[in-house]
Order: sequence, then C-alpha cells, then structure tokens
Amino acid sequence: MNSLIPLFIIIPLATAFVIPIIGKLTSSFAKIITPAILLILCYFSISFLLSSNQESYIVGGWQAINDIPIGIYLVLDGFSKLILCIISILGFLVSIYAITYIKEYTSKNNFYALFCLMVAGMNGVVLSGDIFNLFVFLEISVIASYALVAFGVGKKELEASFKYQVLGNIASFLILFSVALLYWQTKTLNIADISNILKTHDSTAFLTFTQILLITGFGLKAAIIPFHAWLPDAHSSAPSPVSAMLSGVLIKAIGVYVIIRLFFNMFVFTYDIAVTITVLGALSMIIGALLAINQKDIKRLLAYSSISQIGYIIIGFGIGMMILSKGGKQSIAVLAIAGSLFHMINHSVFKGLLFLGAGAVEYRTNTRDMGQLGGLSENMPITSTTTLGASMAISGIPPFNGFFSKLIIIIAAVQANLYVLAALAVIVSIITLVYFLKYQKSVFYGENRNFKKVKEVPFAMSFSMIILAILCLGLSLIAIPSVREIVLDQAVNSLIDMDKYINLVIQH
Repeated sequence: MNSLIPLFIIIPLATAFVIPIIGKLTSSFAKIITPAILLILCYFSISFLLSSNQESYIVGGWQAINDIPIGIYLVLDGFSKLILCIISILGFLVSIYAITYIKEYTSKNNFYALFCLMVAGMNGVVLSGDIFNLFVFLEISVIASYALVAFGVGKKELEASFKYQVLGNIASFLILFSVALLYWQTKTLNIADISNILKTHDSTAFLTFTQILLITGFGLKAAIIPFHAWLPDAHSSAPSPVSAMLSGVLIKAIGVYVIIRLFFNMFVFTYDIAVTITVLGALSMIIGALLAINQKDIKRLLAYSSISQIGYIIIGFGIGMMILSKGGKQSIAVLAIAGSLFHMINHSVFKGLLFLGAGAVEYRTNTRDMGQLGGLSENMPITSTTTLGASMAISGIPPFNGFFSKLIIIIAAVQANLYVLAALAVIVSIITLVYFLKYQKSVFYGENRNFKKVKEVPFAMSFSMIILAILCLGLSLIAIPSVREIVLDQAVNSLIDMDKYINLVIQH
C-alpha cells in the first residue's frame, strides 16, 4: 500500500502540467480531469483512514545507513491520513462547484492548473518526513495560492495578493532560517532523526529561539493573531472556490498542521512554549470574533471568523501540550487533542460551505455588501438553507458538528482546571452566533429590496453546498466513541506517542 503514497503528490502535480497543454485542444478537459483526480485521491485517502496501517515511503529507494535516514521520506501516519482526507474531500467538492462559478473568468485552464498545484503542495507538506522538503512543498502551495488570490486581476485582488506575498515571504524566510539552524545543530533534515538528536540536546536557548521562529513563521501561514493581517484581504478578494480552499484547508495544512507536527513529533516541548501557543490561540479566538462583528462584506466577516475558529483548534492542542509537558493526566490531553482534530475537520466543512454560499450570493447578485442584500431565502432556497446549517454549525448549535467539537475542547479545558479559557470559549461561541444571525437576517431574510428576480445557482454549485450541509450534520457522529476510534484515535496516538512517528522512519 505504501507505493500509493507518492500518488497524492504525483497525480495533482502531473495534472497541473498537463492541463495547459491538453486544455488548448479541448476546453472541457480541465473541468473534467480536476474533479476526477480529486475523486481518486478521496478514495485513496478514505481507504487509508479506514486502514490501521501506518507506513513510510522512501523516494528513490535510498535506505537508511546505520539507522541514519539519508533518503527523502513520505510518512503516512494517523495525523497525515486525517489531513489528506480533509484536503481531498473539500478539494473535490470545491472543484465541482468551480465548474460553473469559474465561467465568469477567463483563463480557466490556468485556474485549474494552479488549483491542482496548490493541492499537490499541500499534500506534499502533509506527507513530507523532512523539514526542507516540507518547506519546498509549502512554497509550491503558497505560490499557487498567491496567483489564485489575484486571479480576478482587479485592483483589490492584486493589492490583496501583494500583501499576502509580502507577509508570506517574511514567513518563508523565518521558516527557512529555522531549518538552517536545525541543520546546523543536528546535521540532518529528517524530522524523526532530528527528534532523536534533540532528545539529548542541552542547548535550551537555541531550541527556544528556533521554536519561536517556527511559531512566528507558521503562525503567519495559519493567520494566528497577531500574524493575521494578510488573511481578510486575501480571502475576501479571491474567487469563492479559492476562498473555501484557503480557509477550509490551506491555513491548516501549511500552518496549524506543521506547528502541531513539529512540536509533537520533533521537539520536546516545554510548558512555556505550550502556554505561548495556547495564549496565541485564545487571542485569535477572541479578537477574530470581535473583528467579525461589524463587518458588512460577507467574505470579510467569514475571513475574520476563520481566525477565531483557528483559535479554538490551537487552544485544544495547547491544552494537550500543557498537560503533557507537566506530566498531567494523559486522558485529559487526549480529550483536548481529539477535540482540536475534530474541530479541524468540522471547520473545513462548515467554513468551506459558508464561502461557497457567499460565492453563490455574489454570483447571482454581484455584491457582497450585506447592507444591499435581503430576502434571498425565497429566491435561493438551497443557498439559504445550506448556509443556515453552516452558520448554526460554526456557532456551536446542536445537533450540528461544531457543537460537539467545541464541547469536547471546553470539557477538556474544565478538566484541566483552565476555567477562564473554557468560559472564553463559550462566550466567543455566543458572539459567533450573534454575528451569524446578523448575517442570516441581512442576506436571506427581511425585505427583498433589490433582487426579486434572482434565482438559485446552477446544479454544480448547489450539489457541493448540499453535500457539505449534509456533512455538517453527519460529522456529529464522530462524537460517538466507536466512530471516533476510526476517525480520530490514530491521529491522536500519532501525536501523543512520539516514538511511533520515529519508528516509521528509523526502523523502515
């Protein structure tokens, strides 16, 4: 089965290069091949998730010498399986949605080529077993995303893309500098090998400095407060399918995922670092929600909301790290980490749906200004209903999926005696409900002043929104222990037990 691992990178990467060539011969090729290859990746990723096998693949067959890994490793453990599923499923649904949506743009072949390139880069980041190739794949995905943000080539799109590139390049410099420092100290780039060496490393100042650089660099990629300045402009300016991918998976795959992977599977983290990460998560959760309240542009509201929801994910991991660093009850750490992983899945679904819903509204009305909208529920019942479901899910209203993941994180905070953090999580959830009720009222209810003749979006767009709305309910089943064991337990165990990850590489 491990021979299939490179296909997650090879298939979308090859498709990205084939589309501009064959696309010149037939205009339908790109919009058919992109969903097709992502559907194949969905099948592979779900098959891997349902399997208990955890494997690694050595590119070129360069075996370890004296237990020193000299080749490039692609590592498929419980954590990477879960993220690959998120990328593949949301990528497939977004590519279906884009079939109709992207008709209003020129250079459709370029859009799909860049889309496949972004997916290949994210998959590479998730699978990479060494920090330099992780950086290379990260750059592939973000360069594609820079171009996709600017795809409308209007003034706002180009300005947003430029800001994104400037801050993205600063983040990339910090990450590459950190990689160089780690290589200087350990003489290796392999994550598992670095982990083994750092266990006996006595330079606390060096490790702390490197960890801070990495938190800053990947914090910029994840748009954690105070590294969030690029996100509202980028997510609101990009075409809605791109916004859904940026918010749904990109900031997780190249930001949150890497922070968690490196701090759980490479560093022996300290309590101070765990507190730092938790505080950044709490600030993101609170400030993101407060900034979203007064937004009138739908997509800017959703962008700030993404910052807030990423905060929930970060605090869950942070609670787990604090408990583990203090030698506390592992069961509480497991609960907190499971809650964060659950919320990562949920956020991809409901935030992806919200951006697709915003795109549907803009597609029919040519505006995102909530002050100009109203009463669209009668004319756009599918968009209205699915967006309402996503709004309830992100606000943590039962029986939608967001309720259960937030509840698990809050329970873990209470059990860890972090009562203030638990209270803040509840308050922010109430604030989230307030601004999403405002969003629903302003866009879909009230008086239909200007858009009495609009109609529902075409089938391809509606299909993706309906499937995501079903998932907003269906994913609540993960709260059931038997389902959680299948979906989350492998990922939690991969993070809790550092040796499992190391053994996948060192004892390959």
